[in-house]
Amino acid sequence: MSENNDAALVLFSGGQDSTTCLAWALERWGRVETIGFGYGQRHLVEMEQRSVIRNRFQSFEPWSDRLGEDHLVDLASLGAISATSLTSDMAFALSESGMPNTFVPGRNIIFMTYAAAIAYRRGIKHIVTGVCETDFSGYPDCRDDTMKALQVALNLGMERRFVIHTPLMWIDKAATWKLARDIAGDWLVDLIRTDTHTCYLGDRSEQHDWGFGCGTCPACDLRRTGYDRFRADEIVN
Repeated sequence: MSENNDAALVLFSGGQDSTTCLAWALERWGRVETIGFGYGQRHLVEMEQRSVIRNRFQSFEPWSDRLGEDHLVDLASLGAISATSLTSDMAFALSESGMPNTFVPGRNIIFMTYAAAIAYRRGIKHIVTGVCETDFSGYPDCRDDTMKALQVALNLGMERRFVIHTPLMWIDKAATWKLARDIAGDWLVDLIRTDTHTCYLGDRSEQHDWGFGCGTCPACDLRRTGYDRFRADEIVN
């Protein structure tokens, strides 16, 4: 299948970052498909929220005819070989190397490879992912250098000209909230607060100003502090 320059595939987990990236893509391309991965993550509830968010996006008039097929990939074997706090019942901590034990080795490399394989079959040129080098936990597979190297490797290995887009790479979490508002106003900010899920523990028992979550895990802390800065900047401006 030939490449379609007006189509994109978004790595969509159901979290804040990937939801913002999905909205970003829907503003730019005529057809946008999504791909999600089940890898034995403790916060599997994020996968359940994916359909909720997609349904709301499909009812949003500007995007109703742009959101295309969803692809789900079972990567349970990745969780089985990953002794991390995201895939097993262990406390969040730093490893001896200084890397958070939430790091799942090879995760984003594998995700991008599967995404490229789907994009190849679907004739999609653009691949969008929410990795970020500004507000992150030191994950090496979220860095700009990794994404650039992956683009080269995937293009060589599949003889295609995929373009990997990382719209959040150089912005912090407060700016990610602002980006959502800039794309679709308070409608999207409220959707992210109520329907997305980022908490590593998969806790949706309590809704805070910034959304659902335990309020103490690294993901909740990052999301909360970003939201607080976003709102504070709004007041100042």
